[in-house]
Amino acid sequence: MFSAKPIRDYIPWCTWSVCIALSFMFTGCSSLQSNWQERFTASNQREWAPEMATLPFATIDDSQVSIHNIRNLNYVSDEEFVTRHYDRTIDIADIQSVDFIVVPFKQTGALAHTMISFGMRDGTYVAVSVEVRKEVGERYSPFSGLARKYELAYVVADEKDLIRVRTAHRDADVYVYPSIADAQQAQQLFVDVMQRVNELANDPEFYHTISNNCTTNLIEHVNNLSPDRIPYGWRVLLPGFSAQYAYDLGLLDNRIPFEDLQAIAYVNDLADQHFDDPAFSRLIRAKRRHVDRIVSGQNNVPDSTTLRR
Repeated sequence: MFSAKPIRDYIPWCTWSVCIALSFMFTGCSSLQSNWQERFTASNQREWAPEMATLPFATIDDSQVSIHNIRNLNYVSDEEFVTRHYDRTIDIADIQSVDFIVVPFKQTGALAHTMISFGMRDGTYVAVSVEVRKEVGERYSPFSGLARKYELAYVVADEKDLIRVRTAHRDADVYVYPSIADAQQAQQLFVDVMQRVNELANDPEFYHTISNNCTTNLIEHVNNLSPDRIPYGWRVLLPGFSAQYAYDLGLLDNRIPFEDLQAIAYVNDLADQHFDDPAFSRLIRAKRRHVDRIVSGQNNVPDSTTLRR
């Protein structure tokens, strides 16, 4: 069941050599030498940025998962927020679906941040974002991410937290794609993700821009359950193309053209409209009603441009 190789096993030594050379260029040899022990030993004991200070962990049994420290930040701006966390116990049988969230980078659409979100029987969602665990005053750099600069963190959070900070304060486009996973597959994936959450709480790891990032971790979870379901390739290394890749692999609903599915998955307009509604997660998915209409060829379906508004 857990036979799939991680992406780091597919990267030849020459690529690692280039990564190491680049890391020295962009971080500075003297800095690395003077902080060798600290920098090359992953730790959960640093002066973390407030939004990353509290790690989640889970208590898992045969029928329930109790998640501790679910994040629910109330953002005033990207840098100002009220920090809130809470615990929640979930019956595994209540998990019904999993969505794939893609946030393309503004600077280049070939790169993106990816997340997943689990839908419950009661209509609520728990989202998971694999991120750099920033320290106070630290900024993300993909070059520094090659040089053991950042620890890796799994953020378990409300969708309002993870989606609204990006649509409202970072001027990012957010796409929430429904996967084709059935309830049993979603439940297995959820447990596998929570086990990884616990691993990182007990045994921290370094983030790596190429081999240990948001997308590679999500792929490993899928491949843990279905070995080689997602082959590694350039659309993994360039996750701005990951939604199209998942579509081509049949992991997303490919009964309709990808351009239509992408327009339906776009949630910025609805997230802005319903940002303070208790039914936020349900309302940002309102466009999904158009999928069956497109499949059936109904004439009253808005075009892709209109759906994105």
